[in-house]
Amino acid sequence: MNRFPTLFLALLGWALASPLFAANPEGPWTLKAPKVQAGFTDGGVIKASGGVVVQYQEENGQPAEMSAESMSINQGTGEVVAKGTVFLRGRGQTWIGDELRYNFKTEDIGSAHFRTGLAPMFAGGSGLGASLSNNVYSATNAVITADDLNVPYYRVEAKEITVIPGKEFRAKKATVYVGNTPVFYLPSYRRSLERHPNNWVVNPGYRSIWGPFLLMDYNWIASSNLSGAMHLDLRQRRGIGVGPKVDWNLGRYGDVELDSYYIHDENPQLSSTTAPPDANRQRVKFVYQVEIRTNFTAKVVGRYQSDPFILRDFHEWEYRRNTQPSSYAEVEYLWDDYSLNVLAMPRVNDFFERVERLPEIRFTGLRQKLGETPFYLESETSAGYLKHEFANNATAPFAATRVDTYHQAILPKTFNNWLSVTPRVGGRYTYYSETEGALALNEAERWVFNTGAEVSTKLTRTWEGTELPLFKSRGIRHIIRPSVNYVYLPSPNKRPIDLPQFDTTIPTLRLLPMDYPDFNSIDAVDSENTMRFGIRNSVQTKREDEVSTLFNWNLFTDWRLRRRPDQDTFADLFSDLDFQPREWIGFTSETRYDIDPGVFSLADHRVVLTPYRDWNLSLGHRYVRRSPVLGVGHNLFLANYYYRVNENYAFNMRHTFEGRDGVMEEQSYSIYRDFRSWVGALTFRFRDNRIGANDFTVGFTFSSKAFPRFDLGADQDRPEFLIGNR
Repeated sequence: MNRFPTLFLALLGWALASPLFAANPEGPWTLKAPKVQAGFTDGGVIKASGGVVVQYQEENGQPAEMSAESMSINQGTGEVVAKGTVFLRGRGQTWIGDELRYNFKTEDIGSAHFRTGLAPMFAGGSGLGASLSNNVYSATNAVITADDLNVPYYRVEAKEITVIPGKEFRAKKATVYVGNTPVFYLPSYRRSLERHPNNWVVNPGYRSIWGPFLLMDYNWIASSNLSGAMHLDLRQRRGIGVGPKVDWNLGRYGDVELDSYYIHDENPQLSSTTAPPDANRQRVKFVYQVEIRTNFTAKVVGRYQSDPFILRDFHEWEYRRNTQPSSYAEVEYLWDDYSLNVLAMPRVNDFFERVERLPEIRFTGLRQKLGETPFYLESETSAGYLKHEFANNATAPFAATRVDTYHQAILPKTFNNWLSVTPRVGGRYTYYSETEGALALNEAERWVFNTGAEVSTKLTRTWEGTELPLFKSRGIRHIIRPSVNYVYLPSPNKRPIDLPQFDTTIPTLRLLPMDYPDFNSIDAVDSENTMRFGIRNSVQTKREDEVSTLFNWNLFTDWRLRRRPDQDTFADLFSDLDFQPREWIGFTSETRYDIDPGVFSLADHRVVLTPYRDWNLSLGHRYVRRSPVLGVGHNLFLANYYYRVNENYAFNMRHTFEGRDGVMEEQSYSIYRDFRSWVGALTFRFRDNRIGANDFTVGFTFSSKAFPRFDLGADQDRPEFLIGNR
């Protein structure tokens, strides 16, 4: 099927492919044509033929461009009459016709026959009169449709139309056609091109832990700054879920978002937990943010849940993003070299572990030069009342007031234009009040001294004429960046075991920063005598005269000159690799190698193939070794394959396989159908939950092309949307 955009681009390509030479009239005009009749210059008129391209650029204005077989150009009035496969592009709009009249100065356009894309609509007809500057178009004997086809199936044919792109169109003596059949006639017809103020979004399907379901949203728009939705979900096994959502723009007073949900769960035991939640389940999310000035912002976020699994059971996408959402109020003020932050973070849901900050004030001095000296200073000072609350109050909480201040001087130097050396020296003071609650610790003061230096360089070599046919590129530039970062902290007068732990280190698969201020686990500060070695290799090349990174590899590890009892002499060896041999092939690798036993603690690899528009494939493997710190570990294999069968059908399948015990944890299959003005997807998903019953889902979703529900690629990034999960 020939689509409007394809036709436009084909004609543009034809026009630009013509043999050209440049003639530059005075002012903002640029003319390209093989034949210019220079004799026709009276009144600033130029006539050209043989394939002409003219461009016009006003000062601080949007450029416009027209191509055609022949043109008559009046530089004085700005009027251009073009004939023969005319292509016009201006203000993000595309127009095509056999003959077009356009004024580059007034932006008025006229044509006997035309076609154009008025996103999200397409139109064609005769008797065109339009003003790009006013963004209003009118035509007679016109056709307008949301069907992006050469012969649209759903369309409105009218004697007269007026279109305001992106807002609305009006038609007189309009007939609505489905195929070749007139459905009904309207003397006058008006339709909004914006998202309809009142519309239903419906997702039907079946899920084994829900039964047959119907998930519905009634979207409404009260005004340009007030909109929302009403959730109404019917689940045969779980009951009825309802809740309003409101988005309110208060102008200079900020934005408000309120999203709530309630369900009387008829089978809460299907949550697959050892202790089923109460049947009355609800969640409320409130967000308010305001930009008082460009450097002064405030934000309040409140998230209440009746139980820890309501998001997992009914709002899967939110749960995957954040399994333990927090509530807080924050005010931030920025200067050129300083920032002030006030944060209050209470625990709203007592089934989550949380460090409450009631409140905490932080003043940060960004790295800045000290007067006329070569030294730079950076600092951070905070004070607050902190309380460590444990999940479900399984352990009694403890609290204390903490005041912390840190200051560091840096002296960056470059020797012989190739060696960069940055020594630093700093100090930290932290005060703790006597703890309240279960932990009995006296008032304490901790003093910390730190010093160190980072040494790095950059080595490059270029082979400009080298051909790389395997990579379809030309030229090589190799960049090596070796570095050594040394950190020394003598033992502080108070070790972490003697202090209440609020901000402390937790197990992680990545190597933590070790120098200040990047290392922000204030209460876990301990002695350090370590050198971090790193080397980054980058290989750049040229593809179509643009620089492209072919290869990027970063290796780093720590050598602990004086290790603590809980450390090895050498940290694991970390490797981060990105490799793109072709524009359609991408490979990434992230590994962590334990040097002492000689085993991998982490291996995460992924390859993405997109050789054609019709199909793409991604394969991944993620291995995490079992350990007392990291838990049972993983040996996951992941695959995703998309194939476009033809212009009407496509399918996608994804699999997650756990090789540790041979279980296919998740598999899903989606069939996409193009219904011309609509697109739909039918999805089947099966999950092995390991605990409790397996989860099987069938979901159907559809969306208008003119008013799509999801952003492009959202189904790949968030496949839960295809089965109705919000």
